[in-house]
Amino acid sequence: MRLGRKALIFCEIMIAVLLVVWLFSGVSNADVYTLYRNSGTDMNESGFSAARIHVATFDANERGTYNQENCETARTLFKGQYGVTKVNYWCEKGRYRR
Repeated sequence: MRLGRKALIFCEIMIAVLLVVWLFSGVSNADVYTLYRNSGTDMNESGFSAARIHVATFDANERGTYNQENCETARTLFKGQYGVTKVNYWCEKGRYRR
């Protein structure tokens, strides 16, 4: 089955539009930050926690340092809670991974 010239051009335009929509539809992984914490009770012999627990993922569709700044703000707020002494919080670039 052969497509006519107009049908072929239409298909090419639709593919291009879908590609552009897909490219701009979400935040790139380069702009995503994830907040982790360790455990205050799961310590090894050296007194360090090997736990790496997911707290939150910051993936707002914003450019620049928006997600990084929000992750660092959340880290500071969590760490500043009264009674939080043995738990560390940190941000990593990218989506959650084990």
